[in-house]
Amino acid sequence: MPKNSWSLAANFKKMLENFSFSAKVFIALSIIFFTPSRAAPISPSNNNVTLYGGAFLSTATIVLSKEKSCPPLPPPPLFPPFAAVGRAFYARPLRFLDPTAGAAASFSCSFSFSVTVPGSCPAGDGFAFLITCQDANFSGLYDGYMGLPAEGSDYLSVEFDTSFDPILGDINDNHVGVDVNSIRSVSAVDLLPRGIDLKSREELTAWIEYRDPEKSIRVWIGPSKEKIRPTSPVLDSQIDLSKHFKEFMHMGFTASNTRGSSAYSINSWQFKTFFGPLPSSLPIDGLDCIFCSPTDSNFQIGPFSYHPSRKRRILSVALVSGGLALLTVTFMAAFVSLCVFCVRRRRKRLRRAHSKLEMRKFQGGRMVPKMLSLTEIKSATNDFNRDKIIGEGASAVVYGGAIPSFGPVAVKRFANENPTNGGSRIPFNTEFATMAGCLRHKNLVQLQGWCCEKNELVLVYEYMANGSLDRILHNRTHLTRLLTWERRLNIILGVASALVYLHEECESQIIHRDVKTCNILLDSEFNAKLGDFGLAEVYRHSLRTRQATVPAGTMGYLAPEYVFNGVPSVKTDAFSFGVVVLEILTGRRPVDEEGVVLGDYVWDLWEKGMISEGADGNLLGLFDRAEMERALIVGLCCAHPDCVKRPTVREAVRVLKGECPLPVLPARKPTVRIQSVVCQLAELDDEIESSVGDTPWSTPRTHFSKNCVTSPDNNEVYVVRAYDV
Repeated sequence: MPKNSWSLAANFKKMLENFSFSAKVFIALSIIFFTPSRAAPISPSNNNVTLYGGAFLSTATIVLSKEKSCPPLPPPPLFPPFAAVGRAFYARPLRFLDPTAGAAASFSCSFSFSVTVPGSCPAGDGFAFLITCQDANFSGLYDGYMGLPAEGSDYLSVEFDTSFDPILGDINDNHVGVDVNSIRSVSAVDLLPRGIDLKSREELTAWIEYRDPEKSIRVWIGPSKEKIRPTSPVLDSQIDLSKHFKEFMHMGFTASNTRGSSAYSINSWQFKTFFGPLPSSLPIDGLDCIFCSPTDSNFQIGPFSYHPSRKRRILSVALVSGGLALLTVTFMAAFVSLCVFCVRRRRKRLRRAHSKLEMRKFQGGRMVPKMLSLTEIKSATNDFNRDKIIGEGASAVVYGGAIPSFGPVAVKRFANENPTNGGSRIPFNTEFATMAGCLRHKNLVQLQGWCCEKNELVLVYEYMANGSLDRILHNRTHLTRLLTWERRLNIILGVASALVYLHEECESQIIHRDVKTCNILLDSEFNAKLGDFGLAEVYRHSLRTRQATVPAGTMGYLAPEYVFNGVPSVKTDAFSFGVVVLEILTGRRPVDEEGVVLGDYVWDLWEKGMISEGADGNLLGLFDRAEMERALIVGLCCAHPDCVKRPTVREAVRVLKGECPLPVLPARKPTVRIQSVVCQLAELDDEIESSVGDTPWSTPRTHFSKNCVTSPDNNEVYVVRAYDV
């Protein structure tokens, strides 16, 4: 039993002992008379459901796909491994279409489920509620895509997707979508803003309702423990199923694990169809035949059902002991509310204490930042006065202020914590752990203090008088003219020194993942310091293989291979550094307002033999032409599309300082030829050729296994993508 369950049981027992004997009698009667009985659990003797593939029974639960070990990604162009597919289908076909009237059946469905993901693996593909013209033995090329039928089949599915597949138009790895005859959703919605995390292991309940007169399908989802359907649906889509359904269809669930691993469990399931006139709202509890005609199909599975005899007994007891029952229910409601209040308050205190304890673990050495009180933070920022704001980002707001023991500081206040999904605690913990762990370098912004109090998450950094490099470069302030050639070169070398420290000299290897001019800050002497470690990844230096992640960072600075495989490395940081070098030297943005990519612009000058003409006009020609050419060539080398030919940051520094000869660049810019190999379900075999400059700033299309191959003339880089089923 989980620790929290033991704690709740202990509190319940302790409080129960303090009540009188009569109160205990009332509680006992309430439990006896008002606890609904449960129907028989799913078992092999129950002929309603047939299991296929990897699906199996576990106590009163159908597990569609069990957890499996995660194999390493195969090198392309090998095909991905076969998916582990499991299905649970109602044993008989159901009538979903009246061919005479040309009308589809309306239906109402509810089921409870949970998703379990082992900590060592990414999540599986997901699962779907499926209505199809085929029986459950259908098969596609790889049986991936949650085990859905092949393109061209007549089916409707409501998918609960736990894997991010951009090639299919997925919005993220935590969404619900409606599919009609295709693996691409006609409508989808992100569940995170609604406080729903499919992979949280929490039991959730979904309600699906299709009303044929309105040609609309609606989906609700919420925690099972709340025992009521949410007021508003998470998804509402217009679909005419009479154009896609046959008279008789098969219905059930399907799930698959391809690269990832998840156990998708169906804990209960109810379903009913309706023909003819409909009530104002379809039933959501019980789904018995209150509104059904003799031609309707109706069944229910799992522990939701109530026995009619039990209902009658509850009614008779309620009539005989109405006063006693009312008193008991009132007493129990007050008692449970008190228990829930006490438990939640205690858990909140424990979470705060645990968070502070974890933060204090970092304070073993003399260089560790100081823990500050919220009172000190509010005093420094005038209670987070908006006039004190000096910067805003996606997850935090930065205030200027002063603390007596530090002097001027920059206070980074993370967004208020969302108790459902951790809110801003993840980027806060990542940045704090990274900065406090080992980062002491003259070209890194120094963390001086932190605060974790009353749901406020705050990091206190040293104040950088001249702000971000991006603002000075592109906003044309009075400081822009002070960015002389010498200072620009010094900024480049300073950022490079910080990256060499992160990649090679720190105790653990740190990949920044968000190197850009916005995150390069300048002190009063224009010395550069790299900051914002909210996306940083930390690895052991000895680690040879790494898990793929969802690509994160800023478009325009992302390396092509990182966009497609999601594996960060020193070479992906080197690519971002190369873009920063070109940005500092030319004064142009990575992608300008007309869509011109900075790398393409500099390559074009290189092909014409006039690369030094790319220098920022604000320099007024006051620079050494040979040094400018050398620096621009280094920028192009670092931003090379082929990661094998891309130098490390340390190697780039040696070239900048003239300690080794310039690398040889091809006479014209390399191009990227991207070949997508997608299974026949999608029928998307295509070959797209574009300039390499388009790749890093375009929206990532998918997660692919891939292989980068440079052609013999060094002018083309082939990225072969095999769809990750």
